[in-house]
Amino acid sequence: MTLRANARWAGFLFLFYIVVGLGTLLLSGSAIGGGTPAERMANIAHHATTVRVCILGALLQFFIAVSLGVALYALTRDVDRELALVALCCRVTEGVVGAFAPLRTLALLWVSAEVTRGHPETAGLQALGGLLLAAGPWPGLLGGSCFAVGSTLFSLLFLRARSIPVPLAWLGVVASVALVVVLPLQLAGLVGGPVTSYVWIPMLAFEVPLGVWLLVKGVSTPAGDRRPLSMA
Repeated sequence: MTLRANARWAGFLFLFYIVVGLGTLLLSGSAIGGGTPAERMANIAHHATTVRVCILGALLQFFIAVSLGVALYALTRDVDRELALVALCCRVTEGVVGAFAPLRTLALLWVSAEVTRGHPETAGLQALGGLLLAAGPWPGLLGGSCFAVGSTLFSLLFLRARSIPVPLAWLGVVASVALVVVLPLQLAGLVGGPVTSYVWIPMLAFEVPLGVWLLVKGVSTPAGDRRPLSMA
């Protein structure tokens, strides 16, 4: 693929990833949300079709993450091949971790269905369901941490090459570094509350304009332009 084609493909994938990710998140919240673990499992059994759609959405996100990583690698490899390869590996790992998330969701779907049917081991199944629900955020935080590192490296490479507007590239660096700091702390249980949601706002403010820019303008300078970093 040409540089222009890769830029357009990456721009489309950025926007598509956001749409699929937010859609899956909203559907998952409505299907798996609730109060106590018992109420949440009852909600899952009641919204089984929605849960299955969320599983397909998670698998789709795996393919998008890997494809986007390859497209970004193609746009940045002439700047620093080694860094671009590390960034690609991070985005691929993000996708792989996300691809395992449906296994937990399928287990929850089965447990919820068995509890609803009045399985003889209902108490044990409810305990298992509670454990699966408690482990819910961990895969997302692990995959998100890999995403944050990959995004940081790709943003730095874009900045180094001046292939996208400099302020936009700096926004990508700052937004990505914020996630690199917060997500591992959240995974370790050291950070919680509204900050774990607010930290994603700068990333959204970066990726939406970047996706549009790549679709419309592409990369404006050769990826091999290795001028030093500056705010200019």
